[in-house]
Amino acid sequence: MRIRALAVRIWRQFLHDKRTLALMLVAPLLIMTLVSLVFNGATYHPKIGTVDIPAAMTQRLAQENVTITHFNSDSKALAALKKQTLDAYLDIQHGVPQLVLEGSDPSTNKAVLLAVQKSLAPTASAVPQERAPNVVYLYGSADMSSFDNFGPVLIGFFSFFFVFLVAGISFLKERTTGTLERLVATPIRRYEIVAGYVLGFGIFTTIQAGLIAWYAVDVLGMMMNGQLINLLLITFLLSMTALTFGIFLSSFANSEFQMMQFIPLVIVPQVFFSGLFNIDTMAEWLRWLSRIMPLYYGADALRNVMIRGRGLADIAVDLAVLLGLSIAFMVLNVLALRKYRKV
Repeated sequence: MRIRALAVRIWRQFLHDKRTLALMLVAPLLIMTLVSLVFNGATYHPKIGTVDIPAAMTQRLAQENVTITHFNSDSKALAALKKQTLDAYLDIQHGVPQLVLEGSDPSTNKAVLLAVQKSLAPTASAVPQERAPNVVYLYGSADMSSFDNFGPVLIGFFSFFFVFLVAGISFLKERTTGTLERLVATPIRRYEIVAGYVLGFGIFTTIQAGLIAWYAVDVLGMMMNGQLINLLLITFLLSMTALTFGIFLSSFANSEFQMMQFIPLVIVPQVFFSGLFNIDTMAEWLRWLSRIMPLYYGADALRNVMIRGRGLADIAVDLAVLLGLSIAFMVLNVLALRKYRKV
């Protein structure tokens, strides 16, 4: 009887806590659906440009399920490669095929090399075969590891995740202990409260951003072709977005347990759309989700700096989006504080 009473109490607790119930029943299905959509996407077909190569060579390349784009000069093909609309381009230099790889993704490099090697392999047909191509890397090298490729995404993820969690739970404790209520009862303005919290947490966020960047580059030996100051700027803005976002979402939680419930709903989906997996293999309608996720812009900027060695102008859009998101969440935090001011 006592066991039954205890079990009934637990059941009632769950039934009254709709958020926990939804987390247990809906969140696993949501994540499994995302995993299915990401990994059951279309097979990736390399995008290769060609510059004045023989028609027979183009024909054999097309048979390898490669998306081919023709260019009339190396400079235009190179420009497309830098814009990442191509994975590689193929031309003939002094009678020898030359394959220029974008190079930032080892798995894509392998797909391109396999397709080109198959197209150049000897066949029983009367079509003449070309010599093995010289391979040139625009970014990275043949020795580039997978860790160099997804390492920048991990830097962005850990910067975002830990700041989000710590900021959200810390601000929640301010509410549950009554500190926030006493604070809003004073003449201090709401935007001053938000600015104070952001500045207070921001100091530790800055230290964390610098520590992660230093450890990844100097200790773990992660590829770093750009300037360290740009890497620090990206991780700082990403952390500030996580900080303001975590504070905002904590307004909708009443306990640390409820704050943790946001992780599978807010953090996990960002991993799938951060660029850690090839977004090009996802359905077209699904790709737009990545555009509303802060981690996508942080990871894109980190890869551009660390792997491609690009400068501030090339990552300006990503930085502007992260800054805009931080400001937007700060404004939302100011508005959310209205419900705590009772006098």
